Amino acid sequence: MRWIDTHAHVYAEELMPALDTVVKNAISNGIDRILMPAIDSSTLQAMLEVEEKYPDNCISMMGLHPCYVKENYLQELAIVEQWLGKRKFIAIGEIGLDFYWDKTFTAQQYIVFEQQMQWALKYNLPIAIHTRNAMQETIEAVKPFAKKGLRGLFHCFSGSKESAEQIIQMGFHLGLGGVLTYKNAGVAEAITEIAMRWLVLETDAPYLSPVPYRGKTNEPAYMIEVAKKLAEIKKLHLHEVAAITTENAELLFGL
Repeated sequence: MRWIDTHAHVYAEELMPALDTVVKNAISNGIDRILMPAIDSSTLQAMLEVEEKYPDNCISMMGLHPCYVKENYLQELAIVEQWLGKRKFIAIGEIGLDFYWDKTFTAQQYIVFEQQMQWALKYNLPIAIHTRNAMQETIEAVKPFAKKGLRGLFHCFSGSKESAEQIIQMGFHLGLGGVLTYKNAGVAEAITEIAMRWLVLETDAPYLSPVPYRGKTNEPAYMIEVAKKLAEIKKLHLHEVAAITTENAELLFGL
């Protein structure tokens, strides 16, 4: 079975000391490709160095995370634009809206999100969306761009059945991670009737470890637990989940 982790920060400080082991563990579990979302300029070099070390396995995105939209957002956007013009990336991400921690830069988050969606259309790239405490606002922001042909996924989906349906109606995918395995999270119920063609798997490592690793540092190898839960929900064999979600990711990201 082959798998793709569509969202993992393997360049994060929590994982870098054991990077070789983390990548080896992933490959030994059939996860041969790990897509790495960008955060901001402070972590950019680490991400690109991981990609350089594992060019066949770790593939970079480019973007500015909504939680890192601050006073210097124009400078950060300029760096993203510079890199997009310099070389090929698998996607623009992670981008979006986050109203959980701080609403100081809400207006700027919208500006940054919309600019990066424009670039995604320009470069014909999918986007990886981060949204927290802003699901409907994010969907509404994406709608006009989806009508122009923009595609992508809502990473770490943890919304309702209604929001899941709105997302797939736009032609966007749902990224399922460790939250799917949490009791009372509601994600299993939200995706029960969503067709498998709209689902891809991820870890968001080093965060949001699935059961039974909850509370520990997450890594791509643990994605198999998410896959097992999805197989249980959809009443499919694990190899079917592998085949479908891997093909979905390959089509979405042009792999």
